[in-house]
Amino acid sequence: MYDTVLDALRRGAADEALPAAQTLVDSQPDDIRALRLLAAAQRLAGDTDAALATLDGALERAPEDADLHLERAGLLLQARDLDRAEGALARSIGLDPNQFPAYIIQAQLALARGELDEAERLVRTAARIAPEHPHVGAVEGMLALRRGRPDHALELLSKASTFAPDEPLLRNALGFAYLAKGHLAFAEQAFRGVLQTTPGNLSLRALVADIVRQQGRPDQAADELIPHLDDPAAGPALHRLAGEFELLAGRVDSAVPRLKHALAMMPGDRRAISALLAAWQQRDDRDDARSTLDAALATHPQVNDLWLARLGVETFAGDEARAVIDRWLVAMPDHVPALVARLTALDAAGEGEAAEAVAQRIVELQPGHTMAEMRLVNGLMEREPQAAVTRLRSILERVQDPGIAIALRQLLGFALDRADRTEEAVSTWLSLHAEVASQRLPPPPASGFKGPWPELAPRPEGAPITVLLWGAPGSLVERLARTLEVGGGPLLQDRIGPETPADPFQRPDTPQALVDGSLDGAYMVGQWRAALAGRGAHPQVVFDWLPFWDNAYALALRPHLPEAGLLIALRDPRDMLLDWIAFGSPMPLRLEDTVEAARWLATQLEQVADIEAGEVIPFRSIRMDDIAQDPRAIAQALADALALQVPIAPPQAYGPVRLPAGHWRRFDGVLGEAFAVLGPVAERLGYTA
Repeated sequence: MYDTVLDALRRGAADEALPAAQTLVDSQPDDIRALRLLAAAQRLAGDTDAALATLDGALERAPEDADLHLERAGLLLQARDLDRAEGALARSIGLDPNQFPAYIIQAQLALARGELDEAERLVRTAARIAPEHPHVGAVEGMLALRRGRPDHALELLSKASTFAPDEPLLRNALGFAYLAKGHLAFAEQAFRGVLQTTPGNLSLRALVADIVRQQGRPDQAADELIPHLDDPAAGPALHRLAGEFELLAGRVDSAVPRLKHALAMMPGDRRAISALLAAWQQRDDRDDARSTLDAALATHPQVNDLWLARLGVETFAGDEARAVIDRWLVAMPDHVPALVARLTALDAAGEGEAAEAVAQRIVELQPGHTMAEMRLVNGLMEREPQAAVTRLRSILERVQDPGIAIALRQLLGFALDRADRTEEAVSTWLSLHAEVASQRLPPPPASGFKGPWPELAPRPEGAPITVLLWGAPGSLVERLARTLEVGGGPLLQDRIGPETPADPFQRPDTPQALVDGSLDGAYMVGQWRAALAGRGAHPQVVFDWLPFWDNAYALALRPHLPEAGLLIALRDPRDMLLDWIAFGSPMPLRLEDTVEAARWLATQLEQVADIEAGEVIPFRSIRMDDIAQDPRAIAQALADALALQVPIAPPQAYGPVRLPAGHWRRFDGVLGEAFAVLGPVAERLGYTA
């Protein structure tokens, strides 16, 4: 698509590049790359004014695009100092190889095309003619920026600016170098210097305003733009930007008309729609939202994002929302996003049969549509699980995305379970574990320490409420964590993520180090406390979700952190193992052999039985067996355990429905040996052996 234009630009064939680029832009008017290529073709043809207009149009759509600003700066330089005609460049170089301006312009054209090696060759030639010329430094600096080397760019541009501190092109390039380094105040100063010579450059003014906003001054950013909105050259994107800044500054009433103006000119602009939705929500003004969006839809009924916004104004799946969906489908019959909205509303209303019919229609229009396919599979799993197995295997043969394939294979395991093919279900799930085994952590060994325990120190006066949350794989501890998170609780979840704290609780060798004395308990607790502020902990209430637990931690906690209590999530150990096999675990632990996994899980849960039987550490345990699918019951269990009020999480916060309590019995024939390993600890914990 772009190759024809690029080829013509490389050959300097303006008569070919220009119509090809114009055709590209006509078919894709919002494609920034297409606009950039059209500007390059216009510049090649010597029409600098048209190229500037094209770049300005691109900057209306993407005012923060640094590359567009750099290219515009090159055009301004050409219009001010250099020969406009690209054809004359070749002739001038042929007649006089020392034509410095020609090399500079050609280098800038190469930069605009993204041909960095060619730009480097040309600026190297220009540097042999006039090595100290500021334009050489400017192009070299821009080249370093495009290559992702802002430090080198800053060095080159700073050196060049000592010879020509007021040169606009240098100031402009310096501004982008500072911006790339995050030196916002210096970038603002450099760009303001350019604005002194070109005060009518609205795209650059928009960039300056955004830099002001990034420095935490959205009110000043808006004020930077507002005086220029009456300029005939001020496009709708500038009005939108001013409205966004006013919204950030809390000036909602003045933001709304600017954003409405932008929406009227750009009815499909997602940023304008998103900002308006935020403003209406802040003002709790559904009537204005309805009337504005309905007016836009009256003239632009084919704009998908307008319909989505209009639907978002109404209560989810309510009668008003369903009426909007009906209107949407009248305007855009068989439009898949509208059908997806209807499917969601029907399911929310419990109209399963009608929802399934809509899902079937979506799949006919767009074979392989993930949500619709899953809806059909879920229906089959209820009625005809064997048919669900067949359909899933058919879908898997067509799926290209590895992530979707993994989810489908996991679902295939559930379908096989429903179809009483439990051996195949376990095999399917274990194959997923095997594929990621090299990326998973080995389950940490238990220290096996059973005492004696140091005395429990008295609780320090004014100590924060401190809760350590833990559950072994399959315990559904993540549902307790999610309930606390949705309710706004100060839960620290960073240990179960990519950027973990570096304290001893994160290291699997800590328990053994406490037992053999190579780690001092006071030092361990001191390190934990020292890291809390950096982890965003609340000063008076600390909830820390631990990835591992070992009773040896009590050697440090009893004397040095007596205010800490352990909150344990627990289920029947056999259900825990089955859940781990089917769903994995929050902490990515390796599972290669079911019997070995059962042995490790048994050692973890023996520690829980010891805690419940004796005074190892202050604790509360929450049995998830009968409450796992009930958000109200989970919230109540947490409230009882913590003596706190805990809000109820919405059911969708928990993700997919888990296997019911006692489901392990269906798999006794396949996992009998592993379940036998867990029998004794299950009995200790109060479950049937």
